[in-house]
Amino acid sequence: MYNPQAMEGRKAFRNQWQIEMWQAPAKELPFCCIATWCSPCVSYYLRDRVLYGDMSRYQCCGGFLPCSGHCGESKCPKFCLGMEVCLCFPSSVAATRFLVQDQLNIMNSKCDNGILVFLVALEQLACLFAILACILQNDGLHDAAHALRCLADVVYCSVCACMQTQHKIELDTRDSHNAANAAPMAPPPPQTMQS
Repeated sequence: MYNPQAMEGRKAFRNQWQIEMWQAPAKELPFCCIATWCSPCVSYYLRDRVLYGDMSRYQCCGGFLPCSGHCGESKCPKFCLGMEVCLCFPSSVAATRFLVQDQLNIMNSKCDNGILVFLVALEQLACLFAILACILQNDGLHDAAHALRCLADVVYCSVCACMQTQHKIELDTRDSHNAANAAPMAPPPPQTMQS
C-alpha cells in the first residue's frame, strides 16, 4: 500500500541505475524489442527475478496498492502475477521499479524523472483534450484528442520498454555480483566402502 514514509525514504537513496532509460535501446536492443512487443511477459519475468524466483514473497502490485495482499496471492502467486501483468500492467511495471529501487537503494536520475514527467504530462494533456472535445462537441478538438492519445500511447510503450530494459540490466548486475560473491561449492567427500 502507498507508504509516504517509504516514498520519503527513497529520496535518501544514493545508488545510480547502471544505465539511464534513454540508453536502454542502445545497450540491450533485442530485450528492448521484446519488451515493446511482449510487455506483460517481460513484466512477469522481471518480477520473478526481483523476488529471486521466490513466489512466496509475491504481493499483488508489489504491496503498493490497497488490493495488495487481498487477491489470494499466497494460494496461487503465479496465477495472480499473470493476472496482474495483464490487467494492471502499468502498476506492475511501477511496482517492479519500486522493488528494484528499494532493494538496491537506487534513485532516479534527473533525465529519468524528466522522461516520466513528460509521459504523465502527455497522458494528462490527451485526457484534457478528450474531455474538452466531449464537452464542446468540436470535431477539430476530437481529432486533436485522438492524435494526442495515439502519441501518448506510443510514448508510453516506448518508455515502458526502456524502463523494463533498465530493470533487466540492473537485475543482471545484481545477480552477477551475487554469483561472484557466493562461496564456491565444495565437491562432496569421496565415498568409501565400509565393511
